[in-house]
Amino acid sequence: MHAIQFVEKGRAVLTDVPVADLPPGHALVRVKASGLCHTDIDVLHARYGDGAFPVIPGHEYAGEVAAVAADVTGIKVGDRVVVDPNLPCGTCPSCRKGLTNLCSTLKAYGVSHNGGFAEFSVVRADQLHGIGSMPYHVAALAEPLACVVNGMQSAGIGEIGSVPGNALVFGAGPIGLLLALSLKSRGIATVTIADINESRLDFAESLGLQTAVSGSEALLRQQKAFDFVADATGIAAVAEAMIPLVADGGTALFFGVCAPDARISVAPFEIFRRQLKLVGSHSLNRNIPQALAILETDGDVMARLVSHRLPLSDMLPFFMKKPSDPATMKVQFAAE
Repeated sequence: MHAIQFVEKGRAVLTDVPVADLPPGHALVRVKASGLCHTDIDVLHARYGDGAFPVIPGHEYAGEVAAVAADVTGIKVGDRVVVDPNLPCGTCPSCRKGLTNLCSTLKAYGVSHNGGFAEFSVVRADQLHGIGSMPYHVAALAEPLACVVNGMQSAGIGEIGSVPGNALVFGAGPIGLLLALSLKSRGIATVTIADINESRLDFAESLGLQTAVSGSEALLRQQKAFDFVADATGIAAVAEAMIPLVADGGTALFFGVCAPDARISVAPFEIFRRQLKLVGSHSLNRNIPQALAILETDGDVMARLVSHRLPLSDMLPFFMKKPSDPATMKVQFAAE
């Protein structure tokens, strides 16, 4: 089968590899859509995961079940499914607390195990979720959206959580927009997204979001104006700039992936005096079903974030360099 493979640190190739054997408890998925995430780039350069080369990347994918092992029940050939890529151990302290995304030995399809940038993928059957008639390119958004759901839940914004009066999200890339749109779907009346790229802000406006220019005087004047503020840029200076904008008693969510050695300055007295809540969020935590529920109602608008649907042969350049076109949002391998 055709696949993109990371053969060693920094080197990705389009190649032919054999379809893996089907162990007990597994299914063979014919991949129909697989989304590119910055984590894939980090895996390529051994900045994320264990550097398990060679590996087929891709952890945001959906497809059709092509075969199942003899002992598999509940999943059958022809089922349309999306993959939960995280493979926790189930026994470490974090797993026992239900924080499976913080597993001390966490593995994942596309990181430690072959993932979705291939014609076929062998996946544990219990990691598959049915998608009904949902289009594959929409279902492939379930993994990043599940990360968003985990972030909102960490901040107390969930199906039974609180609903802030307003919200501000820094970063109008795909993950920031998914977060902003999900906040709207939770009933937050005014959701503003901040960025420095005008074309991305125009796109955000077309999705029904309010916009602001990061670092502008107009935004800086809105100190203590937002009940909920999130960073989806992964830029330490932006994450630090969130705090003055949070209203008294409000919440700041560190959602973007900053460099491990990045540091910010926060005054503990300010957190104490204004009773602020600082929250971190990492990856998805068994939230694929909740993400699919959001996509059932808001999938049409969220699908607009998929800017490219390409054959596997055209995907390789996107692994090698950052797109220069600001209109590039979510890039997907599409087998349809």
